[in-house]
Amino acid sequence: MARFFLTILYALVLQSVVGQKIISIESSKFALVMQTDDLNRLHHIYLGEKLSHPDEYSKISKSLLYNGNNEDVFNNAYTPSGTWNIAEPALQITHSDGNPSTELEYVSHNIIRMSDNVYLTTILLTDPVYKTEVNLFFKVYQNENTFEQWTSIENKEPQKIELKKFASANLYLRNNDFFLTQFHGSWAEEMQPETHSLTHGMKVLDSKLGTRAHLYAPPTFMLSMDGVSTEETGKVLLANLAWSGNYKFEFEKDRYDNLRLIAGANSYGSEYQLNPQEQFETPHFIYTYSENGRGEASRNMHSWARKYRIYDGEGERLTLLNNWEATYFNFNEEKLVGLFGGAKDLGVDLFLLDDGWFANKYPRNSDRSGLGDWTENKAKLPNGLGYLVSEASKIGIKFGIWIEPEMVNPKSELYENHQDWVIRQPDRKEYYYRNQLVLDLSNPEVQDYVYGIFDTIFTKNPEIAYVKWDCNAVVYNAYSDYLHNKGLPQSHLYIDYVKGLYAILEKVRKNYPKVPIMLCSGGGGRVDYGALQYFTEFWVSDNTAPIDRVFMQWNDSYFYPSIAMSAHVTNWDQKSSIKFRTDVASMGKLGFDIVVDELGEKDKLFCQEAVKNYDSFSNIIWHGDLFRLQSPYEKPFACFQYVDKEKDRSIVFSYLVSDRFQTMYSAEPVKLQGLDPIQNYTVKETNLYPGTRTRIDEKVIYSGEYLMKIGFNPEVSARRNSVVLEITAVTN
Repeated sequence: MARFFLTILYALVLQSVVGQKIISIESSKFALVMQTDDLNRLHHIYLGEKLSHPDEYSKISKSLLYNGNNEDVFNNAYTPSGTWNIAEPALQITHSDGNPSTELEYVSHNIIRMSDNVYLTTILLTDPVYKTEVNLFFKVYQNENTFEQWTSIENKEPQKIELKKFASANLYLRNNDFFLTQFHGSWAEEMQPETHSLTHGMKVLDSKLGTRAHLYAPPTFMLSMDGVSTEETGKVLLANLAWSGNYKFEFEKDRYDNLRLIAGANSYGSEYQLNPQEQFETPHFIYTYSENGRGEASRNMHSWARKYRIYDGEGERLTLLNNWEATYFNFNEEKLVGLFGGAKDLGVDLFLLDDGWFANKYPRNSDRSGLGDWTENKAKLPNGLGYLVSEASKIGIKFGIWIEPEMVNPKSELYENHQDWVIRQPDRKEYYYRNQLVLDLSNPEVQDYVYGIFDTIFTKNPEIAYVKWDCNAVVYNAYSDYLHNKGLPQSHLYIDYVKGLYAILEKVRKNYPKVPIMLCSGGGGRVDYGALQYFTEFWVSDNTAPIDRVFMQWNDSYFYPSIAMSAHVTNWDQKSSIKFRTDVASMGKLGFDIVVDELGEKDKLFCQEAVKNYDSFSNIIWHGDLFRLQSPYEKPFACFQYVDKEKDRSIVFSYLVSDRFQTMYSAEPVKLQGLDPIQNYTVKETNLYPGTRTRIDEKVIYSGEYLMKIGFNPEVSARRNSVVLEITAVTN
């Protein structure tokens, strides 16, 4: 409480500096500082380590000699368009009289203590002529050094206004060199990184895909300052736009070698009209900052996400066996029940029935028909889902189900009866992605239908324990009958679709708060912290080849904790051993997608023991700190380490990712991290394949200092291409 009043006192003191206002938004280590100028415009002046004496923030602007004309003033806190500013704006409005210009002046700000750890600062700006109000929100998670920023815009005019651009955040970063790490990919090639220096001019990352907006480029980036950051060194900002639709990040290096960053929903095709007194809230922009490298930054975000954003992020997860690669669409009741025993034999928690269980007039026997008709297929499941739930329960496992409720096949009863519910242009040729179209979630009636799919399944089968929610199509021929009939602009569709999706998921979570739900989108096509507030986990990629997954999970791990990453053992890459596949999958939320009865005796025994081992250390994976020790991009092997909060236990995974030229790839020890330097530890190899012996002397005791300064050699080689170590504190 004393700390809170001290913060308020500082804010009051800083407001009175020479008639100008200074606003310092602080986490435990860092500060984002803004100050008004003589014209009452608000500017960014600092982002970095916070000062011990906050009154000294007032000295910063005096040393910043940005003395050019208007085209040189780039550090506005939320840059408007059309008057003095000719740089890229964060806000662009056409007012009710057609005037395209906006000015913003500082009015006030306030600080709310939401908890011991969370503070919310709200800054009110207004247009002095049109009285449009803009509130800038900055929620700070103190211990996690994580910032959540968004904006609301309220129409105070007597007639409608149109928002042409509406960014969530407008930051100004002072430096000489900036290195952007962005990510790109496609289906089965998600999260491919590229790092490059930002030069003068504009660099844009964006998506215009509508639903699977992150299929080719996710709404995440890493920004290094003072050179390319490493795991342990450098200034770095990690960011994610919490929005499941089109996004846009703009990076502009100015003449002072500083960087303007504008982030938010993409305004492409999305001009938004506001009625008088109506408010528009932008998506939330999440970022964390570190001056000790990208490893610390990612652990900040993991801690924040588990505690404040991922659904049940501090809870437990279920292991499972999925039938997709075992059967695809070709199954019936008898075949499925025959697979249940495999789940029991493995020791996993549940059996997940994937695509293909529904539709009768147009049976779901391929991805070309049935989507939208959510009744059990009588030929495949004559006794319905309830029979499968009951049969699973009899042998002591839970039962889960796959759905894709946002989509429709043209060959379906839903399409025949409700073309007005489908996003399609009535006078143009239909274009399909995976033979399907997207339902119009801007329509409240469609929202009710989609929610009803989920609700009906659980009303009839309340014991269903898990849901995989898929989303496989992008938006083609964007057009909404609903918006047309309501006299609303078609440009509302991209925004209102995502709002409609979130309204459905809010209702799902209100009525089914305990059901684990996986976020799937043909792999990692829709992964962001807007969606993950409703989902317990996400499907990283349909590509489950273990070497590819090492790279994907390495990159995803910068932004998302392992508890959120679903990782399955499959037959996608049968050249890799069952051990390699299982070890990689054990770095996330473990699952299997195999026919257990077809495993060899040793392979089956290994999987059974690996599930037991996973159960013994999964809490370290889910809730511990992750240290990326050796990058697969730099050497022929990768090394990941998880450490529990007490620093008593640690799990280290090492993988051979290239087998060219050498037989021994870890010639030198790998330095561990996160341990207690004065504690003693034993090192044991786990997940050993039956009939093999470890090369490690498990009787030796090491100090934490030794393991972190000298390291430990996992002895990765062509014959030991996947090594899992368990490090345990020695109790006296």
